[in-house]
Amino acid sequence: MTVRIRFFARFRELLGTDIVVDAKEGTVLSGLVKDVAGKNKEGYDAIFDEKGIFREFVIIMQNGKRVETAAAGTTRVAEGDEIAVFPPVAGG
Repeated sequence: MTVRIRFFARFRELLGTDIVVDAKEGTVLSGLVKDVAGKNKEGYDAIFDEKGIFREFVIIMQNGKRVETAAAGTTRVAEGDEIAVFPPVAGG
């Protein structure tokens, strides 16, 4: 199945954006992000801690709806999904 993953801000600088992947049936959100981020150690380390757990500030969205990082290990992706991964948002 085809899934699009988009990284933003600092994550985009490290990993790129608009990455289309062919995911296997049953793939979970955290596994998908790990696979893609794993292609760049600095990018992976920016998103995941040394235990492979999402850093507390990472924001994940699936098709425009926020997914809590604690649920990303059980949230399955589906054909045509768009996954967005953001660092902390700041502004003024």
